[in-house]
Amino acid sequence: MKGKLLIIGFGPGSFQHITERAREAIQESDIIIGYKTYVELIAGLLTNQEIISTGMTEEVSRAQEAVRRAEQGKIVAVISSGDAGVYGMAGLVYEVLIEKGWKQATGVEVEVIPGISAINSCASLLGAPVMHDACTISLSDHLTPWNLIEKRIEAAAQADFVIALYNPKSGRRTRQIMEAQKILLKYRSPDTPVGLVKSAYRDSQNIVLTNLQDMLEHEIGMLTTVLIGNSSTFFYDGLIITPRGYQRKYTLNKTVQPLKPHQRLQKEAEPWALPQADDVKPLKNKTVTAISVKESPRELAEEALQMILGENQGFSQDLMVKQDFQSIFELAVSPGVANKKFTAKQMMILSEIVGEDGVMEYTQDHYIKLQILTSIPDTIVERLAAANFLIAPVGDVLTVKACDFCDGEKKDSIPYAEELHERLGGMELPKELKLGVNGCGMACYGAVKEDIGIVYRKGAFDLFLGAKTAGRSAHPGQIVAEGIAPDQIVGVVERIVHEYKQKAYPNERFYKFFKRVKRVQGFLYQDITPNIKIEVPVCGE
Repeated sequence: MKGKLLIIGFGPGSFQHITERAREAIQESDIIIGYKTYVELIAGLLTNQEIISTGMTEEVSRAQEAVRRAEQGKIVAVISSGDAGVYGMAGLVYEVLIEKGWKQATGVEVEVIPGISAINSCASLLGAPVMHDACTISLSDHLTPWNLIEKRIEAAAQADFVIALYNPKSGRRTRQIMEAQKILLKYRSPDTPVGLVKSAYRDSQNIVLTNLQDMLEHEIGMLTTVLIGNSSTFFYDGLIITPRGYQRKYTLNKTVQPLKPHQRLQKEAEPWALPQADDVKPLKNKTVTAISVKESPRELAEEALQMILGENQGFSQDLMVKQDFQSIFELAVSPGVANKKFTAKQMMILSEIVGEDGVMEYTQDHYIKLQILTSIPDTIVERLAAANFLIAPVGDVLTVKACDFCDGEKKDSIPYAEELHERLGGMELPKELKLGVNGCGMACYGAVKEDIGIVYRKGAFDLFLGAKTAGRSAHPGQIVAEGIAPDQIVGVVERIVHEYKQKAYPNERFYKFFKRVKRVQGFLYQDITPNIKIEVPVCGE
């Protein structure tokens, strides 16, 4: 009879935070093996199981004994606080099994039962400090060389991770936490929020809010988890909060940012997110402490964000730490609608703005796409505009792609291309849409291959709709009108785009929309897909 190994993480130690599966696994076990303190924490769940408990440094012997008993046909529970796979027993048990040649198909059955790790339990007591990218680092050099631990701390500090330090200090290990603080202070403000949580959710629980500079002035031991914020983490009303980034999400729909960060939380910007004050209703027989009837969640969110940004001068600086918020700002630039020539000065300005950490990418739409790490997007836009760049957004927006009009010699249609860009360029749409403009009947810049294409010919415009630019059934747009008067073309295209915006499904490309609705602004769809037999490719797809 094959036995079974149940590797159980029972969370921080309180019964309320032990999962149902962990409880069941303990009950079905014949033997419980664990560190004696952990056995004591789950004593209330034990019945008649055989108990094997050992000291702090006897993990290997516990794993070996668990495997031996399971091979005898017993159901053995190996217990760890927190999660068994995070500095717990799961890995060590597998190592012992592998050393013995164990295979899943033929060896004893193994089930790893997850639990709440210290980074999660401690974070819940502190507020929301790990809302963004975070890592865990154990400061114990009992199994890992200290020089390697130093490298990990250095890397996490440089990368702006929220950091949870496990095993920060013991009776004999006292210098590691001091060395860690020194490394972190090289990259982070002394005011960076720090939370010290001892024995989370146990009777001896203790929580301290401090900062990176002063954290060593408080008691730190083996039962303490140290949570260190990143550059955007802040204190608020006895809590530590790390913003996820929603308030820093920049959208370049216009040259000047239409919404400030806090305005993105308004119902008009994101109507699904937060109710208005009128929507807040008092609960019967409930005491409302955090939200009054006169103050909506939206207003509270705006007030909190103003505090973060330092806009509320009456707010006590003791309750928050102001940090410099940075995010990746994306936009595209070109010399102009018709002009395709960058100057040396413009290229130097781009180089300065993008810097070493940013990205410049030339696109097939004759723009240079920029990705810039910044906290001041409006200032960047102003500088680019001053250098005579044409600025455009990226993403699911309308992009005007015009030819160079034979270097300006065939200039009659340039004003209409520029007006189309001014009126429609950057408009948010269900899916990205390309508007191509050619200045003569040669159409060498491929306007007929765009979602909407207009070609200036004999003093008027021909209109093409619904090109499919990729795939085995790719095809040009179908010509739906010839000889549209110049004074009408902008209005015609504008009405087509607005109908697409209003009626298209999310992520529905224009050619699919045109095929589905069959008629756009009176222009009828015709199936012009080549009627050819498509052979199955060699790859079989």
